[in-house]
Amino acid sequence: MSRTRTALLAALALVAGASGTALAVAPGDAGIAAVPCTVDYKVQNQWDTGFTAAVTITNNTTAKSSWSLKWAYAGNQKVTNFWNSKISQSGAAVTAANESYNGTLATGGSVSFGFQGSYSGTNAVPATFTLDGVTCNVDGGGPTDPGPTDPGPTDPGTPGTRVDNPYAGAKVYVNPEWSANAAAEPGGSRISNQPTGVWLDRIASINGTGGKMGLRAHLDEALKQKGSGELVVQLVIYDLPGRDCSALASNGELGPTEIDKYKTQYIDPIAAILADPKYASLRIVNTVELDSLPNLVTNVSPRATATPNCDAMKANGNYIKGVGYALNKLGDAPNVYNYVDAGHHGWLGWDDNFKPSIQTIKQAATAEGATLNDVTGFITNTANYSALKEQYFTINDSVNGKSVRESKWVDWNRYVDELSYAQAFRAEAVNQGFPSGVGMLIDTSRNGWGGTARPTGPGAMTDVDTYVNGGRIDRRISTGNWCNQSGAGLGERPKASPAAGIDAYVWIKPPGESDGASSAVPNDEGKGFDRMCDPTYTGNPRNNNNMSGALPNAPLSGHWFSAQFQELMKNAYPAL
Repeated sequence: MSRTRTALLAALALVAGASGTALAVAPGDAGIAAVPCTVDYKVQNQWDTGFTAAVTITNNTTAKSSWSLKWAYAGNQKVTNFWNSKISQSGAAVTAANESYNGTLATGGSVSFGFQGSYSGTNAVPATFTLDGVTCNVDGGGPTDPGPTDPGPTDPGTPGTRVDNPYAGAKVYVNPEWSANAAAEPGGSRISNQPTGVWLDRIASINGTGGKMGLRAHLDEALKQKGSGELVVQLVIYDLPGRDCSALASNGELGPTEIDKYKTQYIDPIAAILADPKYASLRIVNTVELDSLPNLVTNVSPRATATPNCDAMKANGNYIKGVGYALNKLGDAPNVYNYVDAGHHGWLGWDDNFKPSIQTIKQAATAEGATLNDVTGFITNTANYSALKEQYFTINDSVNGKSVRESKWVDWNRYVDELSYAQAFRAEAVNQGFPSGVGMLIDTSRNGWGGTARPTGPGAMTDVDTYVNGGRIDRRISTGNWCNQSGAGLGERPKASPAAGIDAYVWIKPPGESDGASSAVPNDEGKGFDRMCDPTYTGNPRNNNNMSGALPNAPLSGHWFSAQFQELMKNAYPAL
């Protein structure tokens, strides 16, 4: 939902691109060869009180390892947000300096950056630019130079305005690769047209690997699906250093200390693609780094559930830095909406997890240049199985004087399902300072729990355990079980604005893609073998030492698992 620094884009209107090209000419020499630098400053979009601008510097002198561009405004323009440079402002004077990844500027080389600003009255192009102290003078064009009015074949035209809920009034992108896998299954054509998330789970996935589509290919396909209406594209940003410190099945390619590689080789290339004007008409929703921040709350010392890997990630701070950097950089494009992972009720619903998890997310959302306004909302139950709504008991019920909180299944949790948890999470996030417009997503791809095992009424009132176990929709052995769960079914189909505070039900985890391998499988994807994916495993403290409940013969996480897909369709609720 809306961010303060981009809320003005609700009134966005594409205008003719005002531009000035600065050509610095040495005294006494009118030849272009003597121009030490050029600066192309374009006002790309302008509305009543704000604008976005793109700046390109070309260096015609000695190669540089760093650079600093300065200018001054004649009016009251204020830079409010920026990308691909570090911008500071004092009064009318503005300085843009290189980021760590784009300081090199060869002779004849160019570098581009952009920013968003506010203004009132007129929005004149600056008259003078200096690059490392060398003046680059503006030509006679000035702010009335007309920009291109024909978007051409690679530009879809006027960007969509920023909206409170990106899913409202929009179609959602159908991944043709997942759709083909689903349609190839017996009965799969019943759901193969459903929208699912595109997982960018390693650096190679950005350009595409193993014959799979890369990010640009997906966005190009999304433009085709969009037509004349609005379209949401759902991306999963998922490659943190030391990823998934408590779950070996989804470990990633980057080591715990490789934060710089995460920034420069993963986030920066994604941010550059998302900022391409070609994709400005798409509504791009990012699900940001699943499981990472909740692990810093529940799986660190001195808790019994602690792991050495999670202790290491808390100590080095790279989850906090990585998520903050991702929110900051990916949120720079005005058509991008960031939703931060918020675990699920069976993970963070307890008193000692609930508020601390929001505080940890807030810490990340104010790190590495990010602000709380970079967070559109939160997503719960991603790639998980928690029931959307328990119909036959509530947290306030009691049996023979005992609260359902005392049952083995609930185990003193304050929430029994995802809808109540998500709505409470949103309220507490606002209470802790997040913008009041934040919204929630709930992944319902595998939490239907239909089929013959689905209860049709409350459990017997014999005792609190019989009551809860007899009536609960979620049929897992433990809420801590997360890998390829036996008996699971497709949940509510994706839909916008289904309940108060909920932006959408979504299928971020593509049904039929495995959570992890049932046994060790050698691979080049950095994915380990987690016993929670082994159907013979008897558990650990994170699932109260219960059986794993996992399906047998599962492939690596993200790989197609036909048997699971068939089971999900069989147990779908609502039924197919």
